[in-house]
Amino acid sequence: MNAEQMRQGQQWLEEMLALSGLPASVQVDQSRTEAEGSCWLTIDQSALTDEQTQALIGKAGSSLDAIQYLANTILNIGQAEEAQTAYTVELAGYRLQRQAELQALAEAAVLQVRETGGEYEMVALSAAERRQVHTYLKATYDDLATQSRGKEPDRRLVVSLISETEAS
Repeated sequence: MNAEQMRQGQQWLEEMLALSGLPASVQVDQSRTEAEGSCWLTIDQSALTDEQTQALIGKAGSSLDAIQYLANTILNIGQAEEAQTAYTVELAGYRLQRQAELQALAEAAVLQVRETGGEYEMVALSAAERRQVHTYLKATYDDLATQSRGKEPDRRLVVSLISETEAS
């Protein structure tokens, strides 16, 4: 990702907020961007009321997920796959808090799968959260496999041990 893509993400999100009657500024979180590999766009909540902040986050992060989905879709239109940028939209520490919660859920799934040898279904995750948990588990554990099962809105992330035939 380059500086121009980060600037475009910042500009797009500020414009979307202004059109929604919420003229909040947006900063690119450079340290998170470098650490996570996606462009972290952080909405400055200082000009927002608590109600506006909660509305932007939505129930279980649904509004923030929708804004993030729009950012990723619109900002990557017409880009070759290798030139696309992943955007993460943060507000009031929601993403960081949810990231810690997802990691704890993933660790609990790992323990369950290793204890029982069976599958563990993680429910009530958005598509972005399933992708985040999948990426985390793949990078951290080489003896586990993940897959999504079912159809939206009841799609689930399934964690299982890799069988010896799959490992070889």
